[in-house]
Amino acid sequence: MQDFRMETFLAVCRNLNYTKAAEELCITQPAVSQHIRHLEEYYGTRLFVSEGKKMVLTEAGRLLQSAGLTMRHDEYALKELMARVGATERSLHMGATMTIGEFVLPSMLSRYMLRAPEASVHVTVANTSDLLGLIDEGKLDFALVEGYFSRQDYDYQIYSTEKYIPIAGARYQTRAGMNDSRRIRTEDLLGEALLIREKGSGTREVLERILEGKNLSVRDFRKLHEINNIHVMKYLVQEGHGISFLYEAAVRQELDQGSIREIPLKDFNVEHDFYFVWRKGSIFGGEYKEIFKQLKDKE
Repeated sequence: MQDFRMETFLAVCRNLNYTKAAEELCITQPAVSQHIRHLEEYYGTRLFVSEGKKMVLTEAGRLLQSAGLTMRHDEYALKELMARVGATERSLHMGATMTIGEFVLPSMLSRYMLRAPEASVHVTVANTSDLLGLIDEGKLDFALVEGYFSRQDYDYQIYSTEKYIPIAGARYQTRAGMNDSRRIRTEDLLGEALLIREKGSGTREVLERILEGKNLSVRDFRKLHEINNIHVMKYLVQEGHGISFLYEAAVRQELDQGSIREIPLKDFNVEHDFYFVWRKGSIFGGEYKEIFKQLKDKE
């Protein structure tokens, strides 16, 4: 069972405020202060410092937070594993981002279930930030994500590398034109309405970082439509309500059918990795790597 002082420390990390941490844990503020002081004395270093009126983690505090989250994850996983001692089936709790969950996960899980018919699989589909939070809480063993994550906090394997493309409906004409003989640039699309995923989505974060590298922003487009469902986004693109940027895997069928087409851009040739991630330093890391091999193997 994880030390109660560590739970207090993690609560302070979440809130960066002793009073709010005390309210969350239903203990007194002096108790919170005492727990943090004990940890600082035990590790011989400051865990938090004040910058003006703001509380921030020190580098040592950041290391302890990462270790604490891994310990919490492993404690939940170990508790479930011990409860199932003697059981013949393996219980797998995994997450996937929406693009992966819709267009990659079904065939992957089908292959895995054929190889491990005794396994009990539990899948959560959500955006990258939510999945990472569920891993931290010990509610997921691992997740397949397309968004960015901290290499300091998570171990990972690359599942696949996917093309990321700008798209429009088959009959849609951008204000800058779309013919192959006059290839346009990303900035030429700013006059269009942009259909984009919600904040926290890996698909959106990839686009935001690409645009940032070009000194652009999603807010530079003429209009934004935030949609948290890929099928709705694709339908609206097909109907000519704007353009979007999605993984080719998500629109492969529509590209083949001709209802959606890729916008040829002179300065946009992007590939991005899909990652299999789990808490860094987890005692179950070796097992997760073996599961990854089974999920990735297409033979």
